[in-house]
Amino acid sequence: MAFPRRLSSLTLRVRDLEAALAFYRDLLGLKVEADPPRYQLFPEGKGFHLEILHDPQALPRPYPSVGLYHFALLLPDRKALAQVARKLLSAPVHFEGAADHGVSEALYFRDPEGNGLELYRDRPEGEWPKGPLMFTAPLNLERLLSEAPSPSPLPPETLLGHLHLHVESLEEAEAFFAGELGMEVTLRTYPGALFFAWDGYHHHVGANIWAGRRKAPPGSTGLLGYTLLDSWGREMALRDPTGAEVRLSGPRTKAPAPS
Repeated sequence: MAFPRRLSSLTLRVRDLEAALAFYRDLLGLKVEADPPRYQLFPEGKGFHLEILHDPQALPRPYPSVGLYHFALLLPDRKALAQVARKLLSAPVHFEGAADHGVSEALYFRDPEGNGLELYRDRPEGEWPKGPLMFTAPLNLERLLSEAPSPSPLPPETLLGHLHLHVESLEEAEAFFAGELGMEVTLRTYPGALFFAWDGYHHHVGANIWAGRRKAPPGSTGLLGYTLLDSWGREMALRDPTGAEVRLSGPRTKAPAPS
């Protein structure tokens, strides 16, 4: 990989277990290990885990509200992105659109309970824009799909590439992700949003204020937490600005401690 893996898991609370499994297992092809009410889903290569906590009594999260905007699965190349895109676009799923971000090409969907899902492939770092780092432009979807004549589920190498969150305050988000976790702010010019990363990546976390200050009721569906493979090897649990649990776990190769 060009960049170290920094996100290893994500936990969602869902009401409709069968709909979630039909989407993530049957359509996207993730494997499942069940320990009700928790279900672990992962690609064959086990590059990430998506944990589903089944709670049929959970209140539906209002959208938009503070919490998950989307989580993004990183595919190994353009052909893999095209193959999975063909599979999803042929199914009755909520497709939100496609975009060229300069650093990447991305397609946006929503799962059965409205959680945002981005599928993307990175361009080589040498092809990234010189400034600003990221932008949003139309993606030629027909040209992308021409890369793969047949559909396919997620490949074994799929990773959890980044998260994007609705937050109440960009200042609070910067204090947490940059100040506390030590990420770099990689883009400040996108209206109403900031982007953060370790290792010179374009972003591991995005934060925006596009949902205002609207909050979901306690116990709602949606994001509960995620695991970051920390650059400095810290092992702890924190709360991010949305209230989600952030589990820090040391990666195999540790970066030098900050001065």
